[in-house]
Amino acid sequence: MILIRAMKREDFEEVFGMMKVFYASPAVLHKASEEVLRRDMEDCLSDMPFVEGYVFEEEGKIAGYAMAAKGYTTEYGGICIWVEDLYIKPEYRHRGLGTQFLTFLEKEYEGRAVRFKLEVEEENKAAIEAYKKSGYQISQYFEMTKEVDAG
Repeated sequence: MILIRAMKREDFEEVFGMMKVFYASPAVLHKASEEVLRRDMEDCLSDMPFVEGYVFEEEGKIAGYAMAAKGYTTEYGGICIWVEDLYIKPEYRHRGLGTQFLTFLEKEYEGRAVRFKLEVEEENKAAIEAYKKSGYQISQYFEMTKEVDAG
């Protein structure tokens, strides 16, 4: 059975290792630096109100992690939860952990969040199909971004 729980300080090194694998993979376009990944971890472990870190655990072993960011959508009039990272170790894949996490997140924000979002690479057909089974749809928006140095 999988336990989904908040990230803890003692998870730092193992999750950080998974983050490095995730950010070096074709699943992401931008390859974040180790400094940025460490800041992400520290923010998840602090009282930062905009991001939460989760760990998937099976029989005391970490099977994966996720990070979710909180925002507001004026288009839908409420909280939007953005699944930033969702990584599952290869030996735990194809067992429904991602789906379990998305269901967990919806229950966590039931009655508060009006929209859930995530990004997926177009080539990642298996992930796209899994997300569709969880009720996600391909957005018709063309996204634009601008990055600035946060200091």
